[in-house]
Amino acid sequence: MDFVLLAEQFLNGFQLGIILFLIILIVAVIAFIVYMERAQRKVLVQYPKRQMGNRMVGGETSHLPLKLNTAGVIPPIFASSLLLMPVTVAQFSQGQGPEWIQTIVALLGRGQPLYLALYIGGIIFFCFWYTAIMFNPKEVAENLKKSGAFIPGYRPGDQTARHIDTILTRLTLFGSLYMTAVCLLP
Repeated sequence: MDFVLLAEQFLNGFQLGIILFLIILIVAVIAFIVYMERAQRKVLVQYPKRQMGNRMVGGETSHLPLKLNTAGVIPPIFASSLLLMPVTVAQFSQGQGPEWIQTIVALLGRGQPLYLALYIGGIIFFCFWYTAIMFNPKEVAENLKKSGAFIPGYRPGDQTARHIDTILTRLTLFGSLYMTAVCLLP
């Protein structure tokens, strides 16, 4: 009997509209995430022409792909793990500890304003931190310099490294905001 009542409510026009809206929303969110995960900034790199024997070789143009979300999903994992640590430690006392610990645990509960603020800050911090660990602009600039490649308008070496670092910082800012929005959407 309950199944028939549930089926009637499901087939109700208002409920069907909500379900269709949710399906469209889910598909749109998935498409947005795929688009953002594939997004990259292509930095133009040129290789000089060289003379080998009687002919000129080289002069090729390539690009250095810099991902929008270089850090991947590591920042939300680190941020949530750090926020769960005080709650986990407080659960060992099973409510027997001082009242200030219970207050902190209550403030760090999922969905609480302090939890959300720290979670957002943690995701943004770990996006920058993990990108800095994984991608070294000075090393990339040095490798470009060793291979004779250069970014047009920038001298090989430190100037190229600063340019790559500026681009990477801007990408990481937008990538961290995107990652924060995806994590807070549910």
